[in-house]
Amino acid sequence: MVALSSAEAKFRGMVKGICELIWLKSSLIEIGFAPSSKIGLFCDNKAAIDIAHNPVQHDRTKHVEVDRNFIKQNLEKKIIRFPLVRPEDQLADILTKAISDKVFYISLDKLHMKDIYAST
Repeated sequence: MVALSSAEAKFRGMVKGICELIWLKSSLIEIGFAPSSKIGLFCDNKAAIDIAHNPVQHDRTKHVEVDRNFIKQNLEKKIIRFPLVRPEDQLADILTKAISDKVFYISLDKLHMKDIYAST
């Protein structure tokens, strides 16, 4: 499958993430731990979150209709929620993008990683 936009790629990734979260939730219930709140699937793409929340089908998103309906059902059942991750809190960027030294070291600190080559 080829995504034609970053929003579509993130959206399809959200569907896969939801499937994993639903499986994890059912596994937790099976062993006697029932989560008391909605499951948060963090996403850093506002367009993908907007597609998930918008009940109107657009011509540009017809090909993701099945995925959108799956997400819509889980939102309506209050199983999931999509908090937006601010760009400065997106720790995955340290591995995927060219970032400044400052952002790099802030990310390292948030991940509790240390530079083993730094002078002590």
